[in-house]
Amino acid sequence: MMLSDRRPILLANARIVDPSRDLDIVGDLLIAEGVIREAKKGIGAAGVPEGTDVIDCRGKLIAPGLVDMRAFIGEPGAASRETLASASQAAAAGGVTTVICQPDTSPAIDNPATVDFVLRRARDNAIVHVHPMAAITKGLDGKEMTEIGLLKAAGAVAFTDGVKSVTNAQVMRRVLTYAGDFDALIVHHTEDPNLIGDGVMNEGEFAARLGLLGLPKAAETVMLERDIRLVALSGGRYHAASVTCVDTLEELRRAKDAGLNVTASASINHITLNENDIGPYRTFLKVAPPLRAEDDRKALVGAVGAGLVDVIMSDHNPQDVETKRVPFAEAAPGAIGLETMLTAGLRLVHGGEIELMALLRAMSTRPAQLLGLPGGTLKSGAPADVIVVDTELPWVLDPNELKSKCKNTPFDEARLTGRVVRTIVSGRTVYEYV
Repeated sequence: MMLSDRRPILLANARIVDPSRDLDIVGDLLIAEGVIREAKKGIGAAGVPEGTDVIDCRGKLIAPGLVDMRAFIGEPGAASRETLASASQAAAAGGVTTVICQPDTSPAIDNPATVDFVLRRARDNAIVHVHPMAAITKGLDGKEMTEIGLLKAAGAVAFTDGVKSVTNAQVMRRVLTYAGDFDALIVHHTEDPNLIGDGVMNEGEFAARLGLLGLPKAAETVMLERDIRLVALSGGRYHAASVTCVDTLEELRRAKDAGLNVTASASINHITLNENDIGPYRTFLKVAPPLRAEDDRKALVGAVGAGLVDVIMSDHNPQDVETKRVPFAEAAPGAIGLETMLTAGLRLVHGGEIELMALLRAMSTRPAQLLGLPGGTLKSGAPADVIVVDTELPWVLDPNELKSKCKNTPFDEARLTGRVVRTIVSGRTVYEYV
C-alpha cells in the first residue's frame, strides 16, 4: 500500500551520496512528477513548487534506491515461501527499490508467457520495481537453450539457471554466443555439482570439527575458469552470480585484465559473515555457496572496494521452518536478505572495512548499469527511486518484525547500526520507519 500521493517532495539538509557521479555533499534533493529535479546545496523550501512536502533529513543519508540483482520470489508455484507482494514490502523496508527475481520457480520462467505473468503480477501487487531474469535452459535442466531473443523482448533483464550450473560446456558456449547477438547478460551460478557432492559447508578444519562433509572452493573456481575460457571463445557478456573465495577472485582479475566482458556479484552473506558464524550448527547460516573462511571474506570486501567485484546482492532465499529446523546436513540452503542487505553492509562501513560510496555503488549504480535499468543514480531527470537512511540508528533485529513470509535470517537478534527510514519509488513514499 502506498503511504503517500505523488506530490513534490523536498528532502532537505541531508548528506547526499550519488555513486553514479562520485557525489558526496550536504544539501537538498527535490522530487516532482516521479523524477529527480535536482540534488544540490541550498535548494530550500522557498525554491520549490507550491504544495511540496518538505522533509527535514538533517543527520541522515540520501542515496539511490538499491537494485538487488538476485532474489528468489515464490511466484509462480511457491507462494508459501514468498509472494511478489511480501517480497516487495521487505524490499521497501530494506531500501531496495528494484528487485531482480530468479527463474527457478514452478513452472520455471523459461518462456515469454511466464515472463509476462510475473511482470503483470508485479504491476498489480508489488510496491517496488520487479524485473525477472529468465532461464538459460528450458526447465533449468542444462540441456536445451531457451529463446533468449524472445524472452528479452518480453521483458527479461538477464538470463540464469538460478542455483543450477550449466555443466555441459558446449551448451554454455552456444548460450554465450547466441546471447551476444542480443547483448543479453548471462548470469551463471559457478559450482560444479560433481565436486560439490554431498558437501554441506566449506571444506576445512571447521567442517571437520563439526563432523560435517566439506565442499571444496575448487568447485567454484573450476567452473568460473571454464566459463571465462568460453567467454573468450564466444565474446558474450558474462556475470558470475556469486563469488566467494580468493582463488575465484584471482581468476576474475585475470579475465578483466585480459579485457573480457566478465563481471561478478558477491552476496551480503559472504562479505559480512564467515564459516565460524555457523557456530553450533546454525542452519540459518547454511547458504549456497557456503560461507567461507575469514581470509576469503576480507578478500571479497577488498574486491568490492576496488571494483573487482561489481555487485553486492542479497541472495534472498526464503525457506520454510520445516526445511530449516532440522539437522544442519539436512537443512535447505538459503537465507532471506532483502530487508537486511544495506544495514548488514553498513557494518563494514562502521568497521572501516569499506567506504560508503563503494558499498552504495555495488548495491545500486553498478547493478543498474549492468542490467540496463534507469535506477542507481540521483541525476536530474532520473526516476525518483530514493532512500533516506539513518546510518547511526542502533537496533536489534527481531525476526517477527520482518516483512518476508519466511524468517530465516542469519542476523536473527543481531545488534545493528543504521536502517532505512524512508523509501521512495517513482516519486511516492512506499515505506516509512516510524
